[in-house]
Amino acid sequence: MELTTTFCTLTLKNPLIASASPLTGSLESIQKLEANGIAAVILHSLFEEEINHEMHKIDYFLHAHSNSNAEASSYLPTELDFDNLQSEHYIEEIRRIKKAVSIPVIASLNGVSIGGWVKYATKLQEAGADALELNITYVPTSIDMEGGVVEQIYIDTVTMVRQHITIPLNIKMSSSFSNPANMAKRFVEAGADGITLFDNPTRVDVDLELLTALQRANITGSANGSETLRWCAILYKKLSCTLCANTGIHTGEDVLKAIMSGADAVALASVLLIKGEGEVKNILNEVTDWMQAHEYTSIEQMKGSISLLHTDNPAAYERNSYMYALQHYRR
Repeated sequence: MELTTTFCTLTLKNPLIASASPLTGSLESIQKLEANGIAAVILHSLFEEEINHEMHKIDYFLHAHSNSNAEASSYLPTELDFDNLQSEHYIEEIRRIKKAVSIPVIASLNGVSIGGWVKYATKLQEAGADALELNITYVPTSIDMEGGVVEQIYIDTVTMVRQHITIPLNIKMSSSFSNPANMAKRFVEAGADGITLFDNPTRVDVDLELLTALQRANITGSANGSETLRWCAILYKKLSCTLCANTGIHTGEDVLKAIMSGADAVALASVLLIKGEGEVKNILNEVTDWMQAHEYTSIEQMKGSISLLHTDNPAAYERNSYMYALQHYRR
C-alpha cells in the first residue's frame, strides 16, 4: 500500500505531519514521533519561548497602530526591531535535530508580524531546515482599518520572506478572511508552496480573580474540522500548491476525510498533546486498515475524490443549509 504524498514540494512517506507544539520542541519527543511513523515535524515556533521576556514589544506592535490612518501602506516593523531576541538557540536546535532524525524538519515563524524577523529566514535555511512555515497573526484593533489593508499586510510579509529563502514556504492560514479562496490564491502568487487550513489561534479568556485577560491553548477535537474539510474541498486543484488540513484531525477517519476532500497532508497537534507520540502509529493503522478494507491502493488514488470538483453534492460545501441539517439530524 502506497502512502507517500507531497507537502510543499517535499515527498513524505505518509500524510501525517506533527504540527508546531511543545512536542516538537524536544529532540526526544521528535525521535519518538519518528519512531511511531510521523512523516515530518514542524518545530515549535521561533520566539515562542524566548519572547516571553519581551512581550511588551509584541504588545506594542499589536496595538501601536490602533489610531493610525487606515490608508497607511505598511504596518510592519523594521528588521532591527527584534535584534535583541534570542534566536541562536533555535538555529542550533535545527542543526542538532537534523543530525538526529531522517524525516523533514520544518522551521516555524509565528507572531504578530514577520517584518522584523525576515532576516532570520535565511539563517533558518542555512541551519538546514527543509522548509519554513509562517503562522502570521495580525489582530487589527483599529475600527478604521479596512480589510484590504489587513490582507495586504499578510501578502507583503509572505513576499518579503519568499525573497530571503529558496526552501519551500508554507503558510498556516487563518480562516477569518472574507474570502479564504482568494487569499489562498494571493499567498501562492506571493510565493507560497503550500497552504495549511487553518491556524488554531489561542483562546482569549478572563481571570476573574486577577482581573486580567488571558490566552489559553485551544485544544480541538474532530468536531472542529468542518471548515478545514470545506476549504480543502473548495481549493482542491485550484491552486499550484499543496494543501494541508490542520484543525480537527484526531483519528484515522479524520485523515481519510481530509485527503478525500483534497488535502495532500494533515497536521497533528492537539491529539498528540492529549494521547502522546504513540498515537501516530494508531492513526496510521486506522488509515491503512480502512484503505485495505475498501480496496484503495494509494493515497493519491483517494485524494480529492469527494472535493467540490468531484462530489455529487456540491451544496454541502457551497451552502449553509441549516434547515436540511436540522431535518437530517431529526432522522
